[in-house]
Amino acid sequence: MTVDIHSMSDTYQLNNGVKIPAIGLGTWQTPDGDIAKNAVKDAINLGYRLIDTAAAYGNEVSIGKGIRESGVNRYDLFITTKLWNDMHGYKKTNEAIDKSLEKLDVDYIDLYLIHWPNPVGIRDHWAELNAESWRAMEEAQIAGKIRAIGVSNFRREHLDEILKTASLRPAVNQIYLNPSDMQEDVTSYNEELGILNEAYSPLGRGGLFNNETVVEVAKHYDKTPAQVLLRWSLQHQFVPLPKSVHRDRMKENAAIFDFAISEEDMQALDHLHGVAEMATDPDNTDF
Repeated sequence: MTVDIHSMSDTYQLNNGVKIPAIGLGTWQTPDGDIAKNAVKDAINLGYRLIDTAAAYGNEVSIGKGIRESGVNRYDLFITTKLWNDMHGYKKTNEAIDKSLEKLDVDYIDLYLIHWPNPVGIRDHWAELNAESWRAMEEAQIAGKIRAIGVSNFRREHLDEILKTASLRPAVNQIYLNPSDMQEDVTSYNEELGILNEAYSPLGRGGLFNNETVVEVAKHYDKTPAQVLLRWSLQHQFVPLPKSVHRDRMKENAAIFDFAISEEDMQALDHLHGVAEMATDPDNTDF
């Protein structure tokens, strides 16, 4: 997939025809209450149209309030939430979808993801329960509760298990993705399958801001390290989800459409493997 992205309003087309904005607001660790509500309102006011949350973040209620108070038509927004680890299985997934709809106070969810493929509590039968959850998600999409379904933190073997029984292919795989860990095996497999790569922690959780290469590239384009890292993500055709509760930082993160990183500088950034945090192994988590 090659798409020219020139503004906040540009989109990618998922494998089921649904369009997803090219950049979004992440809300992990954003506290429920006024902080989350106002962050969402600010982001939407600045032009963000993709808002990413999860049941596990505990802020779906406030995300929904921010959306309603933004003054922007809900149908012009793209809302993502996720299935948490204690709700895998057909019946529980149906309950979880309805609970997220209720908390967000929306008629439908644009994108619903399985948050982790192999939670510690179901490690001896994770593939079976993922298949059950996926069936519930497919039915919810057909029923109109969800517009697109996908996964998060899935690697090749987890995707293969889903595809054994799936009627609908995942539209998105949301993974930890930045120059410190490009997860090439996963991203290339997603591309092969027509699954969009979505990048959480695209700034490396701050660990890349002081890297010499990132700083030098940022100076070359008269941009901040954050802007360079987000632009790097766009030029790889990833959908970055920078998170912030500060309006000025959100504005900075959105100012990435007036420059392009050269091929030489992209390659320099691509060679930063391991300089900051790496992706969590989903098969060895303790949650």
